[in-house]
Amino acid sequence: MSRSQSPDPFAQGEIRSTEGLPVVNPHAAGADIGAESIYVCIPGPGQTQIVRSFGTYTADLHAIADWLVENGIQTIAMESTGIYWIPLFEVLEGGGIHCCLISGNMARRLPARHKTDVLDCQWIQTLHSLGLLTESFRPDADLIALRSLLRHRAQLIEHRSPHVLHMQKALIHMNIRLDQAVSDVTGQTGLAIIRAIVAGERDPHKLAALRNPRCKKTEDEIAQALTGTWREEHLFVLKQSLEFYDFYTRQIEACDLEIERTYSAIRPDWPDPAPDDREPLPPNKRGSHSKNLPKETPIRVRQHLRRLTGVDITAVDGLSLDLAQKIVSEIGTDMSQFPTVKHFTSWLRLCPNNQVTGGKTIRSSTGKSHNRARQAFLQAAASVACSDCAFGAFYRRLKARVGPAQAQVATAHKIARVVYHMLKFKVEYLPTSAQEYEQQFREREIRHLQRKAARLGFTLSPQPASGAVS
Repeated sequence: MSRSQSPDPFAQGEIRSTEGLPVVNPHAAGADIGAESIYVCIPGPGQTQIVRSFGTYTADLHAIADWLVENGIQTIAMESTGIYWIPLFEVLEGGGIHCCLISGNMARRLPARHKTDVLDCQWIQTLHSLGLLTESFRPDADLIALRSLLRHRAQLIEHRSPHVLHMQKALIHMNIRLDQAVSDVTGQTGLAIIRAIVAGERDPHKLAALRNPRCKKTEDEIAQALTGTWREEHLFVLKQSLEFYDFYTRQIEACDLEIERTYSAIRPDWPDPAPDDREPLPPNKRGSHSKNLPKETPIRVRQHLRRLTGVDITAVDGLSLDLAQKIVSEIGTDMSQFPTVKHFTSWLRLCPNNQVTGGKTIRSSTGKSHNRARQAFLQAAASVACSDCAFGAFYRRLKARVGPAQAQVATAHKIARVVYHMLKFKVEYLPTSAQEYEQQFREREIRHLQRKAARLGFTLSPQPASGAVS
């Protein structure tokens, strides 16, 4: 008997003792999702619950949706277990049922509770009906598709990078010091020389003649670095590594085209002005070039980001085009999901998690998190550590007091607040230099000292500049 055609019989059980707690969601269900089976619990007559087991095939998912609709279920809670929840979430969402994705830690707060699939789905349904579960944030469906492609593109870049190291290793084995002749072996000059070597060229002067005129090294210096042993086994490794590098490069280019198509299909959730009414984008920030960015579509990507968000998020100091794409795809463009900026930074785990007992704060660390948007903001904070901007001055001031790690988190927190206000109120970013930030900080310190002196019964007066010593 196929499990996808004949689900398990109905099972009823008493709801756990919840006397005194009002039912917030009377038409709520709970689901425990596994790799081979899905257990769904709905409220039954009286104080009972009905549990039914389903398979994981597509027909089973539609059967779950039909069963929930027949029983008047309006919302269902499910744990975010791996990626098994995604197909069920999408099917139920398409069927008009509100899906509440919860963290697994929220359903494990009852001590000494037996662990079975049936009890788990019953407990989830109980908590959800009482309104005790917090829904996890999930962007719109269009941005989810964009997020999947951007994550896939990042994985392709990660898979390509080891083959660059394999090429360098093969060259060093033959004492071909191309890494000392050029700054990047995968640049224009480096790849031209590697392709010529794979094609059979061994003359160092002919290889050096392939250099780009902008290279710092002369042809004679490059020719000295390209004199080696030319062993066959290492040439074979170099050839295959180059083929792998080219393969992943083609896959990345194909992924860029799909990302461009996905961008064009997404419609903004705010009144988008006509293309003729938009102000032209400012030029790219100095030093913002990256070889991993799309070669032919960086301008279009910036235009798409501004069309979706209403602002030029790449203008923020520290945010490159790649980080801006990652942030928008992870947090979405609708900031109404976060009532205040404090909710936003708390979701990012960029603000202190103060744990107070007995009136004393015993712990205030931000905690660990795998939030990809948080990682993007931390990368942005690291990139402004030495820059001449307000974020860089803020980072350097805190680094001297609390250390580099906490200073990076605090700077990421400040950048996140700026991005939140840009997306929520559709205001452009106004850059502030480090000198302006230092002047503003000095004025704030003076006002603080004046208020403190007034409370103590003193007044502050500026000290005159000391004259020249005679």
